[in-house]
Amino acid sequence: MGVAAADRAGEGRVTRASIAWWLPRGLLLGAFAFFVFGPLVNLVLWSVAEAWFWPNRLPSQYGFRFWERVFRPEGQAMESLWLSIWIAALTTALCLAVSIPAAWALAKARLRWRAAILLVFLLPQAFPNLPVYINIARVFFGFDLNGTVLGVVLVHAAHGLVYSIWIATAAFSAIDDDLELAARNIGASGITAFRTVTLPLAAPGIAASAVFVFLESLDEFTASYFVGAPEVRTLPLLLFSAAAGGNMQIAAITALILLVPSVLFMLLVERFLRAEVLAKVGK
Repeated sequence: MGVAAADRAGEGRVTRASIAWWLPRGLLLGAFAFFVFGPLVNLVLWSVAEAWFWPNRLPSQYGFRFWERVFRPEGQAMESLWLSIWIAALTTALCLAVSIPAAWALAKARLRWRAAILLVFLLPQAFPNLPVYINIARVFFGFDLNGTVLGVVLVHAAHGLVYSIWIATAAFSAIDDDLELAARNIGASGITAFRTVTLPLAAPGIAASAVFVFLESLDEFTASYFVGAPEVRTLPLLLFSAAAGGNMQIAAITALILLVPSVLFMLLVERFLRAEVLAKVGK
């Protein structure tokens, strides 16, 4: 009996130790899940709520009437979505056209002021967005760029270059110089070696930078508001207008529409952005 009692006491200590180990971790994980998925659940509820009055904790009536309003042909949501995608695609193309040659030079040309140049591309993120965009809008007004797609693309590209330059530079830095030298030794020109060796190896990092630029442009509100509104009506502007007008259902549906490409493209980033590329960022 003494042995059995000792065994039960030991099992009790093990059980209490297990609870003490798992309980705080479970609470922390639950709190993390609440803060991550709580707002998403709230968006989903608002998107199907046809009647939700205070102090009710849940909608009193559910339906898809507001979804039908968003996706009807005469609705503005789909038009704003395609315009946002078009602007994001143009912004991405412009940033890549600048960042690919610039990143190769920063990674391979052994520039004397390389760190300072990289720092310059961080400056758009170093200052508050509001005064920067107000002054950009003032400058663009003199060039008739306010209220145009071109003006919105240019101001989006100013922020997008931060991602494209830094990530593409890291991608090129992760490539062994001997691979390009080997191609040059067997007769390939510099352009051919870059096109057939260096660029394909850097392609995953460049693709990841393109995804970041695209998402930054797709979700950008402040720049679009001060430079593009009211003529250029992107989806974030439509979301803001719906929320400011108290139409929480339309705002929630618009936010969910914006969330879909963000999730899909972030999955692509996880696939393409390798650890060795991340290790080269800023070096």
